Amino acid sequence: MVSSKLSSEFTPMVLSIQSHTVHGYVGNRSAVFPMQTLGIEVDFINSVQFSNHTGYPSWTGASLDGDQLWQLIEGLKANSLMTHTHLLTGYMRSPALMRCVLKALAELRTSNPDTIYVCDPVMGDHGKLYVPEE
Repeated sequence: MVSSKLSSEFTPMVLSIQSHTVHGYVGNRSAVFPMQTLGIEVDFINSVQFSNHTGYPSWTGASLDGDQLWQLIEGLKANSLMTHTHLLTGYMRSPALMRCVLKALAELRTSNPDTIYVCDPVMGDHGKLYVPEE
């Protein structure tokens, strides 16, 4: 039988920056738990906190802006916690968030040039955008 746990020789550490919804399984709500069950260490930042995903007729909640995201990254840096081997991103509501993600990736790669970046370019479905056109 093959174990679902990863080898103890190498434990990936993922920084996941994605959406979070109260209802439904998208973004960090669908990504964090499966990775953790595989033995992957996951730190996550919710780029948005919405009632449901934006494919519904309406939703409520709040989005991080670039400055707020960078404050969280700075907090991790100040405590020597930016040691991730992987960066995973999904839903980004604004160009400012995307620019901040690129800064975070550059920061990760200063200490680990082999940092792997995985981007799930969540932009829309069925001909409808989830993000502003900008």
